[in-house]
Amino acid sequence: MEKESMKKQGRLKMLTACGSLVAAALFASGSAMAAPGDTCVSCHQESNPGMYLQWKNSKHGNNGIGCIDCHEANATDIDAFQHHGATIATLVTPKDCAKCHEEEAQQTMNSYHAHAGEILESADAYLAHVAGGNPVAITGCATCHGAKIKIDPAAPNKLSAETWPNSGIGRLNPDGSKGSCNACHSRHSFSVEQARQPENCGKCHLGPDHPQKEIYEESKHGIAYYAHKDKLNMDRDEWVVGKDYYEAPSCATCHMSATSSQAITHDVGDRISWTLRPPVSKHKDNWTVKRGNMKDVCLNCHQERFVDGHYYQYDALVELYNEKFAKPATEIMNMLKKKGLERPAAFSNQVEWEYWELWHHEGRRARMGAAMMGPDYTWWHGIYDVAHNFYFKFIPEARHYNDAEVNAYIDRLLRDDPMHTWINTPTAELKAAIKSGELQQVYQSLFEKNIQK
Repeated sequence: MEKESMKKQGRLKMLTACGSLVAAALFASGSAMAAPGDTCVSCHQESNPGMYLQWKNSKHGNNGIGCIDCHEANATDIDAFQHHGATIATLVTPKDCAKCHEEEAQQTMNSYHAHAGEILESADAYLAHVAGGNPVAITGCATCHGAKIKIDPAAPNKLSAETWPNSGIGRLNPDGSKGSCNACHSRHSFSVEQARQPENCGKCHLGPDHPQKEIYEESKHGIAYYAHKDKLNMDRDEWVVGKDYYEAPSCATCHMSATSSQAITHDVGDRISWTLRPPVSKHKDNWTVKRGNMKDVCLNCHQERFVDGHYYQYDALVELYNEKFAKPATEIMNMLKKKGLERPAAFSNQVEWEYWELWHHEGRRARMGAAMMGPDYTWWHGIYDVAHNFYFKFIPEARHYNDAEVNAYIDRLLRDDPMHTWINTPTAELKAAIKSGELQQVYQSLFEKNIQK
């Protein structure tokens, strides 16, 4: 880890030295090419003093990386324009950042973050457009997920006001690149300290459908973070858990930052073994390797038995959600769609909303709560809501269609599946089954399903 950091620092120093030599040569020759950087500073220091001070006190500013180094454009670039004698672009893309941060940019391009803009073609965006409208799709969905940047030749900076400003993490840029480094490394400070803080991730990872921020704050990890935030050395170049800090993890610790045996990664999926986003959760490709990567982080602060126990419990919760609720609900929903719903438009039928909220809101909250050790989100905001929706909203709406095949499926499920027979069983019998352990035994196979031999 230290060698990697030294290489990056050396590269930055080399770039700075080269830049200084070039600037000195241009100055000595009286070249006008040295002027743009000076013009940027002298003008923006007056017109945008906050922006100027952010840059001035940043690592970029301290190492001689100026405005033109990031904003310079080719005249043929679709978003290029003339600005006080320089050809520049307002938009700085991962392709631009890759000139100095090649490895980080490539990792980001391979990550789910870079593909977040693809939501614009998904059911999420469809719902925002039809039930809401384009203004909310722009200011809601695209603000986090990223917009497809539109060009307006009449605009001073060539960027359409409909899609700019936008710092969504999966932004689709005019140069073909995907993503926005600014989503996490906010301009113009580009602070690594800020990027490592959970509040930074909380801009997008919160709310009824993916409340990672709220779950983290409820968890022991979040409690420890807020108690010891000033001891975590988040401003260091090197930030290795168990070496540079140890009191608490942030989101970055678990998903991105270095350990003594793992390098920093900007691919946030490298350590995630389940996908918790879809209606039915599945293991990700190479999930055992990715779980090993995450366990490597955990083992800096926890014993192996502790870590294995967490995954034993977490896996069982995901399987419970899948087997008891998600798979039957999905089967029922598919049967109804095949036979034809009352109205033709997606989401114009109540049963579609009940199914959507069951997996997209309540089901995600339960799964994510278990993943991040947030008990209230696992149960009261999670499986409790899933169960209430499934039994008393979704199933009644499905029965509303009075389809013989659908009703027969529901009848068999509630009559024969031991996870569902409680609904027609006397309370006294259920209490006795709980006391004897008989009811718990119904779910035992869920715990054993994902044990790695």
